[in-house]
Amino acid sequence: MATFKEFRNNVKPNWCPGCGDFSVQAAIQRAAAAVGLEPEQLAVISGIGCSGRISGYINAYGLHGIHGRALPIAQGVKLANRELTVIASGGDGDGFAIGMGHTVHAIRRNLDITYIVMDNQIYGLTKGQTSPRSAEGFKTKSTPEGSIENTLSPLEIALSAGATFVAQSFSSDIKQLTSLIEAGIKHKGFSFINVFSPCVTFNKINTYDWFKEHIVNLEQFPDYDPTSRVAAMNKIMETGGMLTGLIYQDRERQSYEELVPGFKEAALAKQDLTLSRDNFDKLLAEFK
Repeated sequence: MATFKEFRNNVKPNWCPGCGDFSVQAAIQRAAAAVGLEPEQLAVISGIGCSGRISGYINAYGLHGIHGRALPIAQGVKLANRELTVIASGGDGDGFAIGMGHTVHAIRRNLDITYIVMDNQIYGLTKGQTSPRSAEGFKTKSTPEGSIENTLSPLEIALSAGATFVAQSFSSDIKQLTSLIEAGIKHKGFSFINVFSPCVTFNKINTYDWFKEHIVNLEQFPDYDPTSRVAAMNKIMETGGMLTGLIYQDRERQSYEELVPGFKEAALAKQDLTLSRDNFDKLLAEFK
């Protein structure tokens, strides 16, 4: 069984010192080891942005995709090789702006993959512009007088789209984050995990101290029922989306793979894909 260290490689992350993404990377590596994976059993697919670099910092299969397109690639990887554990990752701009259409449809489709969003409420790689997660009044280079747009609520959207696993954590709480990623990997369906991951360089508002002051941990509510979609939506609205922990899980709904007629358990790489001459001629005849 692989250890945490075996999911490390020799590529040194070039994130800013103190960036929350370091903890997300460590949590993925710890979770992968904890659930018993080997590096060759894991694929990490990322998008564009500071968070997009994460696929190159983990000793596993990795692909650094294009902006907003991590989820289509991750779904393709999973369908081609359902034996792989697939983690898609990206930032709030990647997943909730250019990639929002893919996010919503991946959620409702319910493939057995885990999607981790590093949410810093700003565009960090392009040097500090407003993101869909920036608060009203937030001043950046793109909104010097303050943003006039409403803040997007990813948790409400995920529930509304029919998510079967919704969680949120804080990069400073690596123990909770690791356990949530473990649970997401084990969940048979699409696991959506939003992570507050502070940008220490360009976001001077949503800092580590700010999150510690505003976050509500679901562990404070021992009677909370994560199997109730209504309770989940109510708690999200009560806390303004600032809650952490396992928010909702539906273990009854089947995954996309389980519903596809004739979808073989064996990976494509292990199947005989030889096309006979008769079948080739039949296919060719369809185009005449």
